[in-house]
Amino acid sequence: MTKAKTKTRAKTATKPRKAHPHLAAVRRLRAFGLAYPGAHIKSPWPDHMDLAVNDKTFAYLSPDGAPLHISCKLPHSSVLALALPFTRPTEYGLGKSGWVTADFGEKDPLPLELLEAWIDESYRAQAPKRLQAQLAGSVPAAKAKRASKTKRAK
Repeated sequence: MTKAKTKTRAKTATKPRKAHPHLAAVRRLRAFGLAYPGAHIKSPWPDHMDLAVNDKTFAYLSPDGAPLHISCKLPHSSVLALALPFTRPTEYGLGKSGWVTADFGEKDPLPLELLEAWIDESYRAQAPKRLQAQLAGSVPAAKAKRASKTKRAK
């Protein structure tokens, strides 16, 4: 290897990486999903940090540092969701079962509350009844905490 190549590699290796603009959103959605009873991270493939309950995936999320990409099972709202410009039926035949995928570019606005509602619907579609009973129609703990903080701030 030449000295010029060594210097170039050394410079790029020491440069701090710029955080992707969707990093906070992906982490927020992952934390939101993990607040549900029995929810856990499932990594069936490299670079996957999907949300699952009882080992059944309820949300496929992009990894940290990548543009926001999410797929959820939407048995009740998939028709409405597919009318949005950033959505499509999920590949590998999952779209036939109500799975919807949303992809966002770096500068696209992110409808985080809508995506949280999708995660909620998907969790309820995949979770066993005993875990759903723990919800009793409520929102996950993370959402409830956020709501109480907002009320105290007013």
